[in-house]
Amino acid sequence: MGFFVRVLFAGATLLLAMGYKQYKDATKPVPIPPLDLKEYWGAGDIKQYKEDTTIKPFNIAYSPEVIEKLRSKLNDTPTLVKPLEGAAFEYGFNSNRLQDILKYWKTSYLNKWNEREAFLKQFPHFKTQIQGLNIHFIHVKPKVPAGTKVLPLIMLHGWPGSVREFYEIIPKLTTKSDDKDFVFEVVVPSLPGYGWSQPASKQGLDPLKIAVIMKNLMKRIGHQKFYVQGGDWGSLIGNLIATLFQDNVIGVHLNVCGSIGLQTILKTVVASFAPSQFIEEKYVDYYYPALPKLTFMLAESGYMHLQATKPDTIGTALVGNPVGLAAYILEKFSTWTNPSYRQLPDGGLEKYFTLDSLLDNIMIYYLTDSITTSQRLYYENFSKGGATMAIGQNPTKVPAACSKFKYELMNVIDWALRDHFTNLVQSNHFEDGGHFAAMQLPNVLYKDIITFVAKVEQ
Repeated sequence: MGFFVRVLFAGATLLLAMGYKQYKDATKPVPIPPLDLKEYWGAGDIKQYKEDTTIKPFNIAYSPEVIEKLRSKLNDTPTLVKPLEGAAFEYGFNSNRLQDILKYWKTSYLNKWNEREAFLKQFPHFKTQIQGLNIHFIHVKPKVPAGTKVLPLIMLHGWPGSVREFYEIIPKLTTKSDDKDFVFEVVVPSLPGYGWSQPASKQGLDPLKIAVIMKNLMKRIGHQKFYVQGGDWGSLIGNLIATLFQDNVIGVHLNVCGSIGLQTILKTVVASFAPSQFIEEKYVDYYYPALPKLTFMLAESGYMHLQATKPDTIGTALVGNPVGLAAYILEKFSTWTNPSYRQLPDGGLEKYFTLDSLLDNIMIYYLTDSITTSQRLYYENFSKGGATMAIGQNPTKVPAACSKFKYELMNVIDWALRDHFTNLVQSNHFEDGGHFAAMQLPNVLYKDIITFVAKVEQ
């Protein structure tokens, strides 16, 4: 009997050893491929390309003919199918609500387009050529007394957002105030293929490669060291900048903090059995129970499958189509702000956002014909089997902060995040807020940013 016990013990030990080895292999950092900081994304042969390194002012200006053409399209909308009786946003965008928004768009909004255009260009806009692409960015330098500490900050948007998301927070960050002894010099680029930034002509411009472009942009402007802030794609790209260029990033603040890989999954599962041992009791529902959250993610991710597999097909259905574009984009500003808004006939859109601000964002996509090129980022990221995001599991020593909003699509527990963000300085939970935090709750996000930066600066 003793012999069989010893055999079983030896077998169990061997299995544990093998399992541990597989676990260590699966959770070890992914080798970062050599980075080509000059990789060319423009049209044609790089041999014919000579980079123009000048930074040129950019003016947002559209002729009355362009605006009237849009109005004529809005006047000639198809007959929309009526929603089912008693249905709100459960089936998608409620067509009754859409009719109201289209009416406002073609009358009130377009009637004051000169005012909205002036609003969009209230900040200094520029373009510069990087790696074959003309990159658009907002660049706001603070006007402060000599001796005031000025910190460079790049802010990165995602999809279906744009630089418009940051218009309410930029003045707060660039103005001296009693709640901080520093002020920011803010750079807000349009991601390649979004808004006024040129799209790639070559395949493969994924978040990792965009991180290189954004780092090169900051260098072009004159900043070797800088802070990074981002949400959605901007969060992943900001994370990658802080991972790939750790000596250049002073601190990284994200409002969608992610960490992937087997280790994160295991820790998330382990914590689910006794969540209050890993998370403050009042914040457990930000993460658990996992099944309803996973179900919601599946219900909301149909767009992702389309864009990750056939971005040009869905893009063709939306480009130049203001009705489809409005429904497709505004739906996200409803359910991604709060999932309960699916039960509201108006989608809850004006609980935090004005129609003007929402239409500003849509106008950027419409006027630049950038919906297709913006959606290609999903294909470039997921066509590699998530390899780009896997690089994000490599540890970064950069001081990091996570803003966790109650209705964000996904939040990750700090126990798992710390494997990647080894210097997690700050992780705050907020009882409200969703995916578009900078636009929805600019005061809350602003205060979280300056609290984090004050800790880093001290």
